[in-house]
Amino acid sequence: MKRVIVTPSGVEVTEAEVPSPGPGEVLVRTVLAGICGSDVHAVQGRHPHIALPYRPGHEVAGTVEAIGAGVTRVHNGQRVTMEPFLPCWQCKQCRAGRENLCERLGFFGCGHDQGAMAEFFTVDQRRLHLVPDSLDWTQAAFIEPLGTPVHAARLAGGLSGRTVAILGAGTIALLTLQVARQQGAARVVLTARSQRSRDRAAKFGPDAVVDATAPDAVEQVRAHLGESADVVFDCVAEQSTMDQALAIADRGGTVIVVGVPPAAVTVPLPLIQDSQLRIQGSATYLPEDFAEAIALLVSGEIAVAELATVRPLESAAGAFADAASGEHVKVLLQPK
Repeated sequence: MKRVIVTPSGVEVTEAEVPSPGPGEVLVRTVLAGICGSDVHAVQGRHPHIALPYRPGHEVAGTVEAIGAGVTRVHNGQRVTMEPFLPCWQCKQCRAGRENLCERLGFFGCGHDQGAMAEFFTVDQRRLHLVPDSLDWTQAAFIEPLGTPVHAARLAGGLSGRTVAILGAGTIALLTLQVARQQGAARVVLTARSQRSRDRAAKFGPDAVVDATAPDAVEQVRAHLGESADVVFDCVAEQSTMDQALAIADRGGTVIVVGVPPAAVTVPLPLIQDSQLRIQGSATYLPEDFAEAIALLVSGEIAVAELATVRPLESAAGAFADAASGEHVKVLLQPK
C-alpha cells in the first residue's frame, strides 16, 4: 500500500505492507484523510509535540475492511471515522471519563507508528464511530475537526445568548463560527489577518469580520459586539492573539485556547486577577462531542462542502503545500 511519511526532507509517499488487525483492532480502508493545521506546523518544525519523521493523518473517514479477534463494535463494510487520541484507559483521567487528558496519552497520526494518510491502517475498535449513510464522504471527513469546536463550546458553558469573538479563520475557526451560530450566540465577530481569509469568513454569517493586524483591532471587535466578549476562542494561540483575546474579554470574560500554541506565551497576571478573566485550555474532544458533531452534520446546520479541496494521496507533497498556502481551508487526501 501507499503511505505518507513526513521527514526532515519533506513529505514523501512510500510503499508499506498492509497492516493486519490484532485482537480488538480493526483494519480500515481510508476514503478521505484531512491535512490538519497541526500537520502543516509539524512540517514547518513549529509543532511543540510532533517530532520528525512521523506518519501523518488523524482526520479520516473510511470503511471497515477486516476485524481482529474479539471485535464487536463494528463489522466489515461499515463506514467509520476515528477519535485519534490513544488513551491508556487506566489512569486517573481515563477512569474519570476524561480520556482526552490521559496521563499516558498517545495520538494516532502524530508520533504513532501509523497514520491515516495511507490506503489502510489498523486501530483499536474503541476509537471508531459509525458514519450515518446520510452523510457523504466529505461531511464524514469533517466529523473529527468539528468535534474540536463542539468540545470548546461545551467547555465555555454553551454559547446561547452570549457575545463571541473568534480569532483566526482556518478550518477550526470557521467551524467554531458555525457552532456559535447554531447554538444561538447573540453576536459573533471574527478576526483574520488576510483579506482573502476575511472575505471567506464573511460567507459564514458573522456579524462582522475584523482585520486582526489593525492597530485598533480590539476596539473594533468590542464595538461590533457592542460590549466585551463573553467568550473568545483563540484558534491561533500565539502571543499576539492571546494579547488580543484577553483585551477583548476584559472584564469577566472567558478565553478558550483552541489552537495549538507553537511556543510559550506570557499573560498579564494582574489583568487576569483584577478583571476576573478565565483562560481555559481545550484539548481535542470526547465521544459525546463526536456524537454532537455527527448530529450537526446530519441536520445540515453545519456546512462543510465549501471548505474542502480534494487531492490524490500520491500528490501529498503538493497537497501539504496547498494546505500551507492559505488559499484552501481543508485539503483532503484521497487514495485511489
